[in-house]
Amino acid sequence: MTDSYWAGVARGRRVSRRAVIRGGGVAGAGLLGAALIGCGSGDDEPAATSTTAPSASGTTAAQPTASANEPKRGGTFQTYTTVDPTSLDPYANLSFTVKGFASYVYSRLFRIDAQPGLDRAEAPITPDLAESAESADGMDWTVKLKPGAKFHNIAPVNGREITTADVVYSFERLMADGSPGKNLVPKAMTIEAIDDLTVKFRVPQPSPTMMDFFSDANLLWVLPTESESDYDLIQTPIGSGPWMMDQYDAAAKIAFKANPEYFVEGVPYLDGIDLNIIPEYANYRAQFEAGNLHVFVPQSSDILSLNKGIEKIQWEPTINHGLQFVFFSGADQDPNAPWRDERFRQAVSYAIDREALFDLQYNLKELTDAGFAMSPDWNNIIARAYGPKAWLDPKSAAQGPSAKFFEYNPEEAKKLLAAVGNTDEPFAYQYVANAYGTTFLTYAEATFNWLSEVGLKPVTDAQDYSSKYITNTFVGNFHGLAYGLQTPFPEPGSWVNRMFGDDPANNSRVNDPAINELNEKSKVELDPAARTEMFYEIQRISDSAMYYVPTPGNGGSTWTAYQPQVRGIRSTRGYGVPTEQFMYYWLDQ
Repeated sequence: MTDSYWAGVARGRRVSRRAVIRGGGVAGAGLLGAALIGCGSGDDEPAATSTTAPSASGTTAAQPTASANEPKRGGTFQTYTTVDPTSLDPYANLSFTVKGFASYVYSRLFRIDAQPGLDRAEAPITPDLAESAESADGMDWTVKLKPGAKFHNIAPVNGREITTADVVYSFERLMADGSPGKNLVPKAMTIEAIDDLTVKFRVPQPSPTMMDFFSDANLLWVLPTESESDYDLIQTPIGSGPWMMDQYDAAAKIAFKANPEYFVEGVPYLDGIDLNIIPEYANYRAQFEAGNLHVFVPQSSDILSLNKGIEKIQWEPTINHGLQFVFFSGADQDPNAPWRDERFRQAVSYAIDREALFDLQYNLKELTDAGFAMSPDWNNIIARAYGPKAWLDPKSAAQGPSAKFFEYNPEEAKKLLAAVGNTDEPFAYQYVANAYGTTFLTYAEATFNWLSEVGLKPVTDAQDYSSKYITNTFVGNFHGLAYGLQTPFPEPGSWVNRMFGDDPANNSRVNDPAINELNEKSKVELDPAARTEMFYEIQRISDSAMYYVPTPGNGGSTWTAYQPQVRGIRSTRGYGVPTEQFMYYWLDQ
């Protein structure tokens, strides 16, 4: 991508799509498996809003789940990621790589019931390790485990039956001091084992999100109690999920084999999954075109050429639950920074040409003209994928006066900055240099240029994901501005709690009393319509002050390509892909 291109984009000029060959769309699988894309990566994860797309001949491509045959057993599914996991401990840190790995090996009490052809936002919650969850008052929840569900048959656990002692132990790990997920747990929740297969959770007020908690792939992964002291779970991950780690060659591949004693009858169909670690977009595209990968998330500018080049290629669309956004160091880090003034943050939002960014990533007109169903909507501080139950359309009348801050208005940005004063000093502008894929980098670099165009002086700090970004910048330990990605929580209230609550990973250390009050009320509001209005008002308040600056990144329609022989395709939300999707995949070959 040339400097002249970015200068053109930064000035809001329309540039020929022919100039956007290597940065123009969704890129690289930044997660543990291409179908996990967007769960903390810079790209999008597939979702089943449709199962067909135009083929090169103008007819529709093969429907991914259509087959006259019963599922065939055997074969190894070839997928990819861009980076190694930062840890194999599911409670280690906030990295998408940690949670992505956990979903292969471990189980939760409940999971998302992804189904072919069903929009993932509508996929219901279904039992995983649990058999049932019941509550008469919304506060006391009795969860019964499935009898006979076993851990992997690996020493020293040796395939023993899972009991509530394991659930209690895992909950205590989740709630331990320093646990990255602790602040996402409903406040003051307690746990008690009633017997070996019955456990009781209690919250002090009725909660509308308990089932979301039980199924959230960010949170309660059930580990055996033996992992406390009898073995090293980093060296030997032992869970009860559909896959068992068979081999790990750092920077090359993680191989998983099917769990032969998995408690869900009949699955997985595959013998195993190879998670190939391929950092470069050009390499994993080449591997897909050569037939060595079964799944690939292309840049939007590559979709039409792939559609013509591979016979009977299958396409699965998504609107991602992640969010790319600009955030600011908190008052504890930079108490006298000019971005303490909301006019500075509003100017940053005015400086960004969202239409240009949206076209850059999603190639909206060209793909729409070719027959691909595309969403034209932008993210707010809650992602577009949540739909009207939580997402407020920033271009709608309901957004109110703060809608103006989503406009591209560099002249107004300059006026606001002049009014703030003290804005001519350089500041660090941080983003991930690896892990999030090519498109994320183009968004981050385009935003850098737009900030420069309105007279600011950002200084690039492209950071290593594992050693600096996820451990420091993402959790608010930085100076300056950052361009980042927020994780796709399955329950939108978790976003509010993470970005505005007392979570240690509150990126900008935002502490707004009005948002705090609405946040606490939303946690116990049982009326869906009233809860939706609370989410709307939180977005209006945040957008008025631009505590965070949402961009369209990860908000539009992305298409994932599958090889013709892949069957059973479906899409989930969150980090549960290896369980909620992959265990149903099979190869018709």
